[in-house]
Amino acid sequence: MKLNYKRTLLVGFAFFLICTFWQAYDTIIPKILTDRFGMSQTLSGIIMAIDNVLALFMLPFFGALSDRCRSKRGKRTPFIFIGTVAAVVFFMLLTAADASQLKKIESVSTIDDPGNLSAIYEKVADDKIRTPEGDEFTLRSLYTGSGFSDIRSSVYETAFASGKILYTKSGTDGPGTAENGKYKNHFVTYDGENFYLRDRKTLADTPINPVITVDGKTVSLKALFDGTAEYEGIPAFSQGTNAVYTNYVVPARQAYIHQITRNDPSSLIWFMIILMMVLISMSIFRSPAVALMPDVTVKPLRSKANAMINLMGTVGGMTVLVLGMGFAFANSAIKNTFRPYFGFFAVVSGIMLAALAVFMLTVKEPQWNADMLRESQELGLEEAPEPAPDPDSMTKEEIRAEKKRKKEKKRLEKEEKRKNRLSGPELASLLFILLSVALWYFGYNAVTSKYSVYATNVLDLDYSTTLLIANAAAVISYIPVGIISSKVGRKKTILAGVVMLAVAFGVACFMRVGSPAIVMNIMFALAGIGWATINVNSFPMVVELSRNGNIGKYTGYYYSASMAAQALTPFVSGIFMDRFGMTALFPYATVFVCLAFITMMLVKHGDSKPEPAKSKLEAFDVDN
Repeated sequence: MKLNYKRTLLVGFAFFLICTFWQAYDTIIPKILTDRFGMSQTLSGIIMAIDNVLALFMLPFFGALSDRCRSKRGKRTPFIFIGTVAAVVFFMLLTAADASQLKKIESVSTIDDPGNLSAIYEKVADDKIRTPEGDEFTLRSLYTGSGFSDIRSSVYETAFASGKILYTKSGTDGPGTAENGKYKNHFVTYDGENFYLRDRKTLADTPINPVITVDGKTVSLKALFDGTAEYEGIPAFSQGTNAVYTNYVVPARQAYIHQITRNDPSSLIWFMIILMMVLISMSIFRSPAVALMPDVTVKPLRSKANAMINLMGTVGGMTVLVLGMGFAFANSAIKNTFRPYFGFFAVVSGIMLAALAVFMLTVKEPQWNADMLRESQELGLEEAPEPAPDPDSMTKEEIRAEKKRKKEKKRLEKEEKRKNRLSGPELASLLFILLSVALWYFGYNAVTSKYSVYATNVLDLDYSTTLLIANAAAVISYIPVGIISSKVGRKKTILAGVVMLAVAFGVACFMRVGSPAIVMNIMFALAGIGWATINVNSFPMVVELSRNGNIGKYTGYYYSASMAAQALTPFVSGIFMDRFGMTALFPYATVFVCLAFITMMLVKHGDSKPEPAKSKLEAFDVDN
């Protein structure tokens, strides 16, 4: 008995295209909703939760419908074909609605255009707006119209190198020096004409002389900026995001775009209609695609096959993240806010169709299903179906004996069901595990559904890189996590993963524009390892409490807990971000992950140590 890796790989193309779509959806749709339509985080969170709400009802429906399908291409393949084609068509139509909205907001969509900024100021100068930190302000209380229109998205800056480069604050006194370290909490900015000393905390600007003293030598700031002069071999200036722009211009623009959308919601209405059709199309084949692998794989090999399927899905998600970096949507976030997504959507759709073509040309579902059934019967894993008795050919005694047999069978089934009931402590452990699952999904899914918007508005970082790092770290950690959990047990391993996730999110709470990108990358790597550690072990703990014949029921419990959390958390986290600022995202996630640690500590059952995987590939067997 050996897994047919080629067949499993080809079947995995269905899951590959599913994960390709969802990665693109989760990173781009939130940005369209907030940047193009001016939606609040609460409302965009509701929309981002729709797919999970639909999943609660439509996935079982289409899964059961595919069970009854009797097509020449098999039970699952027709759903995969129809659903994928429909999803691609509607996915591309989203770009038309997006382009329509971009046309309506073109008067304010040009970055660093003084005329655009004047129009924004005129419309929302007296409106109450919140910064990403959650502080309320009105533009008129902070800026005049001309002052607001002079703000630019980028500044040329340099940090004080622990006082080694010394600046004079006087704009008239000529070259001079300041006390060593006196301005260590400041940095120099350049708007193309003048130089300023900016306080990192208050963001207050003070004009400074364009000539400074470096270790007793007079140096022109302009020369440092031009690169014709250096300090210790390092150019003193670099271009960075203007914190004033992200704190005030971006929220003000979104407030104005919200007004435009409210006055003419036609593009939003079409966008939502098409989006619903996209989500319904994806629901058509999500369950059939997952069910196909067990249809063509004998039971003892399904764990190894499921590992390959999950790896294919991970590759699909990582492909989209790399693609986003190539299109530069994830880089220079402010500059790319209003770039059209047509090209990106077209390439993603092309990848999905290419994966579908490979699947349709190579997967022979009816034949492979028949092979699986035959092999299962040969191995004694399943009995050949008994022919149904024909009442017309049976004697009265045989009929009475058959009825008696059926009655006894029902009695035995009831007795078995009674024996399979959980004890009080076991039931408590099951409830605490499911509560833990819901809590860590509340934290983790809030970040994954909001991070692309958060990275743009709070960090101005490349969100694709950080998410790619998280995925890569998770894949690399599957094997060692499987080995560790087989040695120390699932509960301890999960608790370690929860701690890693909480630390990663906790550190991310303090990251802002200008924070080292490498720190965020390290934290996302830690989060990826932590999430893999949790995911590898949580599902087996749930089914460990199941009895013979009801694994499916306990699988349903697990997915009900996770899907319910994923349906609610985009909305709930959006409320917190609207009320307390976008920076509330990671504190929100950290709190829920910490609560999961507490509930997981109360689990006393389901912690059987799994036997070591027979091959390294089995360590990748993760149910998401």
